Amino acid sequence: MTATEATEHDRAGDAMAHAAEPQPAPGATPPQAPPLFAKAAAELVGTAVLVAVVVGSGIQATELTKDVGLQLLANSTATVFGLGVLITLLGPVSGAHFNPAVTLSEWFTARRGGAGVTLREAAAYIPAQIIGAIAGAVLADAMFGEPLVKWSTHDRSAGHLLLGEVVATAGLILLIFGLARTDRLRFAPVAVASYIGAAYWFTSSTSFANPAVTIGRAFTDTFAGIAPGSVAAFIGMQLVGAVVGLALVAVIFLPGRTAEEQPDPAS
Repeated sequence: MTATEATEHDRAGDAMAHAAEPQPAPGATPPQAPPLFAKAAAELVGTAVLVAVVVGSGIQATELTKDVGLQLLANSTATVFGLGVLITLLGPVSGAHFNPAVTLSEWFTARRGGAGVTLREAAAYIPAQIIGAIAGAVLADAMFGEPLVKWSTHDRSAGHLLLGEVVATAGLILLIFGLARTDRLRFAPVAVASYIGAAYWFTSSTSFANPAVTIGRAFTDTFAGIAPGSVAAFIGMQLVGAVVGLALVAVIFLPGRTAEEQPDPAS
């Protein structure tokens, strides 16, 4: 093969490789990283809608039935579907954290050399999540004719409930970062929503597992509310759970192992 023929052969190979790559639709905007403002807005809106779903479905459930089991079933079912939709929609923009515990955990792993949010992004995400959670609770109250802001009287300070928050948050962090370590984050909408739905039922606290949502739910004296006096302890246990979750990730999904080296769950 002459030098000219080799050059033409290389060009043809490059063209075939380029053609095999997924190409954007004609006229579509080339993919690029969203600006920080858009990411923070996605976190604010996503957290607001999530809390509106949790609080609103709780109010609706108590209006439809007096059976506490059915109330919890309705509340958890709405949360599962709502969370799955929100992660699918907003995940490509901000990662769909909607949760300071997730944001702080991701920042910590990025700080230690992993992928994740920067300190600047975390500083924008967390206030957006808290503001969104409060706005979501107020919105839900407004939709159902409840007082827009009324502190919850639902005390949740018992020790067994705090243990439930540690377990719920640790499991959530283990799931999210385990999916990331094994290159399976594409399953996050279904997996995370399913876990939260299950944790509603198997944890004593009904799985808040989210400091921002905990703060937001203090603003509504309805089925999903939490008394302000219980908020600090809940958030403290959620942060403990996040540390436990990261420790479990470090033990189970050893650093440096690629997705191909992880055991196949089907085997």
